[in-house]
Amino acid sequence: MSKIFRAWKIDQPLFLPPSVQDFVAEDHLARFVVRLVRDDLGLAGITGTYGSERGQPPFDPAMMTALLLYSYCCGVYSSRRIAKACRERVDFMSIVALDAPDFRTISDFRRRHLKALGELFKQILQLCEKAGLVKLGHVALDGTKIKANASKHKAMSYERMEKRAAELEAEVAKWLSSAEAADGEEDKLHGRDRTGEEMPKWVVDKKRRAETIRKAKAELEAEAKAAAEAKLKAEAEAEARRAAEGRRKPGPKAAPPATEPEAKAQKNFTDPDSRIMKSKDGFVQAYNAQAAVDAEAQIIVAQDVTQSAVDCAQLVPMTDAIETNLGRKPEQLSADAGYCSEANLEALESRGIDSYVATGRARDAVVATAEGNPAAMPAPEPARTPTRVEAMRAKLKAGGHTSPYRLRKQLPEPVFGQIKQARGFRQFLLRGLANVRAEWAIMCTVHNLLKLAHSRTPSCASPMSAAAA
Repeated sequence: MSKIFRAWKIDQPLFLPPSVQDFVAEDHLARFVVRLVRDDLGLAGITGTYGSERGQPPFDPAMMTALLLYSYCCGVYSSRRIAKACRERVDFMSIVALDAPDFRTISDFRRRHLKALGELFKQILQLCEKAGLVKLGHVALDGTKIKANASKHKAMSYERMEKRAAELEAEVAKWLSSAEAADGEEDKLHGRDRTGEEMPKWVVDKKRRAETIRKAKAELEAEAKAAAEAKLKAEAEAEARRAAEGRRKPGPKAAPPATEPEAKAQKNFTDPDSRIMKSKDGFVQAYNAQAAVDAEAQIIVAQDVTQSAVDCAQLVPMTDAIETNLGRKPEQLSADAGYCSEANLEALESRGIDSYVATGRARDAVVATAEGNPAAMPAPEPARTPTRVEAMRAKLKAGGHTSPYRLRKQLPEPVFGQIKQARGFRQFLLRGLANVRAEWAIMCTVHNLLKLAHSRTPSCASPMSAAAA
């Protein structure tokens, strides 16, 4: 079925009067993004959803995709700000060809195709690989906390939930009882055209609030139960492995995990999927954004978002995602102490990856000695085989400052700095884990796109200089 879109006028014949294209240099980032979307990206997941020819033809999906990608390159994320730029900035005008979409059109397009836009990450990554920007000799993995679109003050602890829900329900019950007792006065109070049975808005709101709190409380209980079951299963598998190897876990047997939530466990009512996490700015309502960065040109080769404040469970999925995206594993992989565990080191070993994972503080992992660092753990006794964590500690100390571990900070940290500082992305716009994952995928796609643009066109205008135009 043929599809009809509004004409996307990019190239104007030379005999026409000057167009907005004439005011944008050939090597400008806006032109690069347009050519990339038009010639190199497969947009079947987006264009394939427009199957009807009835009604007003929509804006060309390729143009809308280019507009969104370029906006993110320039650090412009709000649909209203994008629409305004399409009316006021020449670089944006050159993309929309002076036919500026309304902010609601931009917002609806992004919402409708959010998943497909996030899936462009893999296509851009493969283009970076073809351009020689990805070698996978060394990949560094790290995570960063990015604020959720929710206030931490809109969260409530499990302990407070039961108390507050009971208070709200008691207030509603008290009002209903008083209303029933004052039945004879309702005509005077409510008027002849009302039955007197209508509840005031504040009662409805409190009932709804109590229901929301009860629901959040039940979710916390379900999460605690699922976490306890998962921990018991993992412990049983670990015990089975130790038994097969003829080993036993030292020390007394640990108490079984609690199936009830901790009293201080919290749930946010604005974005229930977000979590309270500790960052450099203190405790924030946030998500944990993950990125694996290749050493050749700081290209992001895998990305994800998790609700967990700790990184340990992300090492294996992120490592496997690299192979899924590019069809091959990295030769080396480095990560900080948050990813260190016996299971993770064993997983990297089984995959044939030369790993460099910190076992403690970064400075201790590289240069510490038992004499210079009294807190350092003593060397393992010769009589027994060292654990993988102990072997990793010895490996990093032996390498010193020449160890590939030094790349751990040189790769992901600048990437996070470019995303947060240069492009001003410090808080998600969307809510819900699925939406946030797609939004982070778009940010990582844009990061790689900019690397690709600067590798192909060295004089390409930077996002910051374009934003100042």
